[in-house]
Amino acid sequence: MMPTQMTLWHNPRCSKSRAALKLLQDAGHAPAVRRYLETPPSADEIVAVRNALGVAADEMMRKGEKLYRELGLGTATEAELIAAMAAHPILIERPILLHGGKAVIGRPPERVLQIV
Repeated sequence: MMPTQMTLWHNPRCSKSRAALKLLQDAGHAPAVRRYLETPPSADEIVAVRNALGVAADEMMRKGEKLYRELGLGTATEAELIAAMAAHPILIERPILLHGGKAVIGRPPERVLQIV
C-alpha cells in the first residue's frame, strides 16, 4: 500500500511555515511543498481544505492582513470569504498541512505533527 501523500501549503518567507516544514523533515517526512502564493488554490480546493480542517472559512484566514480590512471581509459571507482567498491567497493562514483526508493549520508549527 502506498503511503498517503502529505502536502504543506507553504510560504518560505514565513518563519512559522519554515518551522513546520523543518519539524516534518526532522520527523522523517518529505511533504510535497505547495507555495500557495505562487500556485494559488482554486475556490474548490479552498472549500476542500476548509472541510478537512473542520472550520468556517474565516478561521483559515489571516485576519491581521491589511487586505482583509481593506476588502471589508469582517462581515463577508462564507462564499465571499472563499472567493477572496482564491483571488488573494495572501489571506490564507499558513502553513496548512494536508494528509490522509485531514488538515491542520500549523500555528503553532508543532500542530502539523498531530496528523502525521
